[in-house]
Amino acid sequence: MLTSTAGSASIIRKNKNTFPGQSLMHNQRNVNAALEWSMALPAFLILVFVILLNTSHTVHGQLLQLGESVWEGYFQLRQDPVEPTCDPQMDIDAEVQKRIEAAPPADEFDLFAAPPPDPEVLRQSLTASKASCQLKHQNYAENMDQITTGVEVFRSIELAVSQLGEIGLSTERILLAVLVLICGGTALFRRHHIALKPMETVMDYRVAAVAQGIAFAVLFDSVWNFKNIAFSAGVDVPTEHAVLHWMWIAGFAAPIFISIYQFFVIPEDAKPGGSFLRAQLSVPLYASMAIGTGLYFIFSGHPAGVAIHLNQMMEMSQLFLNVGLYVWIGMLLKRTDMAQKVFNIFRPFNLAPEIFAVVLVILAALPTAYTGGSGIFVIAVGGLIYLELRRAGTRRQLALAATAMSGSLGVVLRPCLLVVIVAALNKEVTTDQLFGWGVKVFLLTTTLFAFYALLTRKGESSKANFNNDAWSQFFTSLRPLIPYVIIIAVVLAIYALLLDAYLDEFSAPIILPVLLLAIIAYERIAQEKGLLQRENMNADYVEERLANSFADLKHGRDSMEKTLRESTTEAIVHIGALLMLMGMSMSLGGVVERAELMSYIPVDFNSVWLAMAVLVSILVVIGMIMDPYGAVVLVSVSIAGIAYQAGIDPVHFWMVTLVAFELGYLSPPVALNHLLTRQVVGEEEVRLSKEEVIGENFWYRHEKILLPLVTMATALMIVAFIPLAIGYS
Repeated sequence: MLTSTAGSASIIRKNKNTFPGQSLMHNQRNVNAALEWSMALPAFLILVFVILLNTSHTVHGQLLQLGESVWEGYFQLRQDPVEPTCDPQMDIDAEVQKRIEAAPPADEFDLFAAPPPDPEVLRQSLTASKASCQLKHQNYAENMDQITTGVEVFRSIELAVSQLGEIGLSTERILLAVLVLICGGTALFRRHHIALKPMETVMDYRVAAVAQGIAFAVLFDSVWNFKNIAFSAGVDVPTEHAVLHWMWIAGFAAPIFISIYQFFVIPEDAKPGGSFLRAQLSVPLYASMAIGTGLYFIFSGHPAGVAIHLNQMMEMSQLFLNVGLYVWIGMLLKRTDMAQKVFNIFRPFNLAPEIFAVVLVILAALPTAYTGGSGIFVIAVGGLIYLELRRAGTRRQLALAATAMSGSLGVVLRPCLLVVIVAALNKEVTTDQLFGWGVKVFLLTTTLFAFYALLTRKGESSKANFNNDAWSQFFTSLRPLIPYVIIIAVVLAIYALLLDAYLDEFSAPIILPVLLLAIIAYERIAQEKGLLQRENMNADYVEERLANSFADLKHGRDSMEKTLRESTTEAIVHIGALLMLMGMSMSLGGVVERAELMSYIPVDFNSVWLAMAVLVSILVVIGMIMDPYGAVVLVSVSIAGIAYQAGIDPVHFWMVTLVAFELGYLSPPVALNHLLTRQVVGEEEVRLSKEEVIGENFWYRHEKILLPLVTMATALMIVAFIPLAIGYS
């Protein structure tokens, strides 16, 4: 055995000498990894700091409770007590005599003079003062005796955690601004911003570069004017706000030069030529919004308008930082095998493509609720869902439709961040009310999707083909999920027992990254051990593979470092694309408010039915052109009051709003969820989906658009008008 091992080691060493390029490849991997980290590390540190910041508040509360339970009166021991200055051994008789002698002589002609001091009253007062002084000294001595080395160590930790939380709260706006600029700049550099059509031709790239250069010039002009207004107002500008002003100025100036560079430097794979008019579809949506809103504010004599509304985003910094966390969560989930193993439990049943599509859309609802928005979920897991549907034999058009809808059904379920925002901005509703009705809306939309998917099935495709051993294989496929269930239970139990924190709409952005990192760590350790056992590697070979961090292994056996690096690198471009779009949506909402477009909506309706019809139309249009968070803010300020005044129940109105938004995200010409689906599945699959249906009828040629539209439109009509018919509002 020893000889065999030594021989294996010798072969390995020979192989090292046989392939001199292996060292160069390894060095190149290290260089590439360093370059990736140079772009990803700042965003990674911000996201980790946000997790630590939010965790520190919970940790601090638990530390205070622990300190009070161990040392009674710990709240008084958090700081060194100040020694009382009074004299606990005061001679009362001498002090009485001293004060009597110090009293001014009586003037019999001064009618308002104070009477001479009464020795007895003075004695009683000084006796009480002496007792109080002795008590103060006693408490001081007791507190000093209680401040042991253990207390000093514990309170240093507790105060450090408290200070971390305070620093975080004061820098949240700056953190968000840095995240927007870094991630937005990375998305610009990689040409990854969201557009109606990807850049393919030379004309597409140049038109997009010019549009983005103009957009950032408009943004630069706006933030510069906003800075001048703030610094010339005659009021001291807080340091945090001053830093923000200069950050925006520098952050929007640099992309102008990047856009100029991209105008001249076109990717080698770009197709020559192109149409100028068609190239307009390749202009990122945020750039179109920035140019349009910026020009409106400039011509209306308010050039700082875009910057002012962009800074409203900073007032909700925690919300948008959570958006970044949710995208990162999605990218981490994408790199685990957990979703794949969940899908595996359905394979033994050989479900028909339409039924399997319904099952996956239902399964996607819960993670959608935890990722806070349909678009975020499509970015995170849409590619995997599409792949699984194609493996099951689902036609491409149906697979694209299900992928786009995978994030639409769960936005009304607990603990969706969007619903939390609605409740925070509108005192008329609570999260419990909204989530309670959300379950009913979810069941409705799920049923409708299943109905239309089965109604439009093709031929015999909807007939399932069960294996004889289907149930046996089903239970076998459940076994690999047991470790995941244990890990999830352990992590949640640790948070519950140690931090009194439970997985809900408030803690989800903080707990889920830790949970996924624990799962990824388990997978890497399990895969690593399994690999070593299978190959029966000797110690030298094992050391070499570990030194290389398994970088040369296929996906699923990557090192923890590589997984974190790649997930963060992928997340930052999506974060940048989403946050820039959200920021410009805030500006678009400002245009709507300043132009008083909502004033054209009648305030008084003769019929609640008419009011609902008008509001539904407006809400769908808003969903078509704005991101969900900016849209919620706009509706809360401008439309919600009109609905309440028309007699529509607040809970009913917001359920209608959420469904209308989802219909808007699936509706052309923008159809944001379809744009995100295209990004994650690739242009080639979209092209093949069109070729696949040549010669088919209208429905099958456009199924990816029509199936989600019909499903959500039917749901919207039912949610909007059936409650009115039964007298709910």
